Amino acid sequence: MRLTRRRALGLIGTGAAVPLLGSCAADERPAGTPLEGSSMGDVPIHYMSLRDVARLIEAGELSPVALTEAMLDRIAAVDGRLRSYATVMADEALAAARAAESEIGAGRYRGPLHGVPIAVKDLCYTKGVRTMGALPVLADFVPDFDATVVERLHAAGAVLLGKLNLTEGAMGAYHPDFDIPVNPWDEGLWTGVSSSGSGVATAAGLCFGSLGSDTGGSIRFPSAQCGIVGLKPTWGRVSRHGVLELAGSLDHIGPMTRTVADAAIMLEAIAGADANDPTALDAPVPSILPALDGDIAGMRLGFDWRYASEGVDPAVAAAVEEALQVLAGLGAEVTEVEMPAAPFGDWWPLCSYEAVRAHAATYPSRAADYGPYFGEFLAFGSEVSDEAYAEATERRAAFSERFEAMLSTVDALVCPSNVAALPMTEAMGYDTVGAFTGALESFAETFNPPLGSIQLFTVPADFAGTPTISLPCGFSAAGAPHSLQLVGRDLSEPTLCRLAYAYEQATDWHLRHPEV
Repeated sequence: MRLTRRRALGLIGTGAAVPLLGSCAADERPAGTPLEGSSMGDVPIHYMSLRDVARLIEAGELSPVALTEAMLDRIAAVDGRLRSYATVMADEALAAARAAESEIGAGRYRGPLHGVPIAVKDLCYTKGVRTMGALPVLADFVPDFDATVVERLHAAGAVLLGKLNLTEGAMGAYHPDFDIPVNPWDEGLWTGVSSSGSGVATAAGLCFGSLGSDTGGSIRFPSAQCGIVGLKPTWGRVSRHGVLELAGSLDHIGPMTRTVADAAIMLEAIAGADANDPTALDAPVPSILPALDGDIAGMRLGFDWRYASEGVDPAVAAAVEEALQVLAGLGAEVTEVEMPAAPFGDWWPLCSYEAVRAHAATYPSRAADYGPYFGEFLAFGSEVSDEAYAEATERRAAFSERFEAMLSTVDALVCPSNVAALPMTEAMGYDTVGAFTGALESFAETFNPPLGSIQLFTVPADFAGTPTISLPCGFSAAGAPHSLQLVGRDLSEPTLCRLAYAYEQATDWHLRHPEV
């Protein structure tokens, strides 16, 4: 049943008891690997959740060394086609796994990341291992220290399998010298910018969780396109020290996983104040896992029907509306809100202005070494005046105030993560800004009415720095993932995870995996 606007508004102010939708009959399931039950025996080990693997490791039933070896074998077997890894750190991973196994065996268990193989976006500094950011100008850069997030993952006992591919400089397209990750659901699907390698590796069972970054949607786009969970934290919740910058006032670092609980585990490990990052918030590290009990009775969900449906693929809008119905059936109260108009046009000058300053050491002195897309982007940013940047910043601040005021009336805003499951075209790979934009516009025009901006559901929370979580909420008729987004107030990650977990447990979308 498609939830019409009338039906959606009929839920306003209620915790309506309605059927729990979001699960197809077996003969209606899309291509992929549907799981008939939740028992571990039904799930290939590479597709088990991080939390379940952690329980086996803690119980002594699973060897971190054997698990790491199996994951490295899987990367070697399938990533030649998927191209998610920029650098595989096999020796370092095995050494970390042996250390974890020894510590756990001696009774020094550190927690749910101990001995678990994960990966990070190749923006994060790794001591003694190159950090390229998909930039030829940094192809030989080897940091002499770890990023704070990497340091904290090591402290939690995680096993770092390697560094993941991304778009050049974490912007829109790729440099011709670097690989383009392939969507494991369908090679004809876009993998999202810019944490594409993180999305692919996590979805394809090439790690048990990863780190991505989000400046204009780059945790949420890959999570949506690859059918996984992406948690964009509050700006400053996670330190950016030792992470290559795109636009400092917009950059967020967060986990990308296959389940909500796994995202919570990773966020708890990497969050917190950092003396090396003055923008990191001095806020307590959130305790999220204890509240993941499925009880969301009385929680208030804001929904703007117009915002969530106009300019959106009807199939995506329907999937999100059905997800809202599930949440209402679990006891959440739906209330009508009005999404304030965002100055979307300001994102480009704000981001490019800051990016030029982040690349001052190599741009414009090495402008010829940048690729077609990112080179154009930086050239644009070099033309943005201080006055224009200040004016855009003022408009951003005014919007953020209105947006945060709306969010203060609810526990979360419900909306899609993206306007559609986008196709991958040649122009969205190694081409120019104009070609990339033209490809998006051509696809948008295939809908009647046309699709809206792809940043419709991502930029608002980047402007305001508020947290969001994206998670699977269905599949298209062709088998492309759909994604639900919950947006909350500053530091409301525990609330968002609680809501997302309740929805996840009431449906089976997170149990589906691509055939790789």
